Amino acid sequence: MASIAVNIQDIHDQITSACLSAGREPESVRLIAVSKTKPASMIKEAFLAGQIAFGESYVQEFLDKYQDPILEKIPVEWHFIGHLQSNKVRFIIDKVSLVHGIDRLSTAEELSKRSVQHNLQVDYLLEVNTSGETSKYGMQHDEVLASAERLFRMPNIILRGLMTIASPETARARQEFRNLRLLLEDLKKISPDPLKLTELSMGMSGDFEEAIHEGATMIRVGSAIFGWR
Repeated sequence: MASIAVNIQDIHDQITSACLSAGREPESVRLIAVSKTKPASMIKEAFLAGQIAFGESYVQEFLDKYQDPILEKIPVEWHFIGHLQSNKVRFIIDKVSLVHGIDRLSTAEELSKRSVQHNLQVDYLLEVNTSGETSKYGMQHDEVLASAERLFRMPNIILRGLMTIASPETARARQEFRNLRLLLEDLKKISPDPLKLTELSMGMSGDFEEAIHEGATMIRVGSAIFGWR
């Protein structure tokens, strides 16, 4: 079994190849290592191999790792990539660099409220359900555009872009990635500050190369780095 360091290098090689094929700079895509369900020791191993940003999906598990002595004094950049309930916002608000999965207006309002209370400026992404699957979280295309004006006005939070989890079928996934990119372009047209809308968090272990071809700026990879178990 390959080491975490070897796996990370393999992913970076694939990112470089996909970017060059798409006419993009490899530096335009950030790798978020999905560390949910993985122990702090594996996160430390990945960090020592050069991986900085890690994505967590479960609030309590994330809090346990955030306080784990193994990761003490290691400047991990935490991203919260899972479904975030409004009543859990307060637990992570001051601990993460980016919240990927804001999937409803009420959660954005809670994020804004808590950011004001903590005197923080918090970056976030809207999660969009591009596949139409009822089992997935995320706002619908029209809902995003209809909510945009209110979202742009909320204090202390900055919308940086969009996130999605695509269908398992490659052809459908690529179209969904394309749709997300086009939605971001539509948002830029109505944003008071379109230069802030820079991020497309899309693509995982099985489809990140297609996502890069469609404009992904962040890919979320777990199993290809840490293994399937």
